[in-house]
Amino acid sequence: MTPDWSPLEKELAKWQAEARHLPLWWRDDDAIAPTAQLDQLSALAQKLALPVHLAVIPATAEPELALYVADHPELIPVIHGWAHKNRATKGQKKCEFPEQRPKQESLDDMQQGLARLQKLFGPRLVPLFVPPWNRISLELLPALPDLGFAALSTFTPRKAPLAAPGLAQINTHLDPIDWKQTRSLVAPERLIAQVCEQLRSRRKGAADNTEPYGILTHHLVHDAEIWGFTEALIMRLMMGPGRVWKFDNKDDLR
Repeated sequence: MTPDWSPLEKELAKWQAEARHLPLWWRDDDAIAPTAQLDQLSALAQKLALPVHLAVIPATAEPELALYVADHPELIPVIHGWAHKNRATKGQKKCEFPEQRPKQESLDDMQQGLARLQKLFGPRLVPLFVPPWNRISLELLPALPDLGFAALSTFTPRKAPLAAPGLAQINTHLDPIDWKQTRSLVAPERLIAQVCEQLRSRRKGAADNTEPYGILTHHLVHDAEIWGFTEALIMRLMMGPGRVWKFDNKDDLR
């Protein structure tokens, strides 16, 4: 069944009529190696003319991934925790860097992750930290700039442009995967309604439209429905008010 895109198309028409622009970015998590799914992600990014910020797991990243990324400028590597290992206590939501973990252990892992990916990717690496499961102890954030990180990315609209002094907050806002039940596509009408509400809030000034609007995907677990919806959504945004956003230290440390 083809989704009804008309609500989004009406909202995008209002953006166009008001000459508004939507800064747009794409983050895809859990990369460790070249795969057929990564080929599909890369090809789609090229087709849509929207780069993908590829969140790479440092502990298990293979050297072949760095060679692959070097040949694919549409892929922008960023740091996805250290080992994507749950260190939360029993009964707590999954988190690699929870409050209960000794602070120095967490900082050591983050620094090790940054160093390993810098060695693999060189200047292609963007010092943007993506904590697994989009969760991280708040007490760690002030230390991230001293470790060499310039930005933090989690999920849901940010509360402020900076997560800590010297650390930009650049979040994602829409995840098409139904993680808790089917692990396939969330009902398309729900996703479309969510995008419409988020864009409406930005257009009316109730949400921060200087924060890039982020699409979050996980290429390794996509089925045909997730791939199809992601392509259709980004295509509509790019044909409308969407404008490609890439991280720049000077532009985003406001």
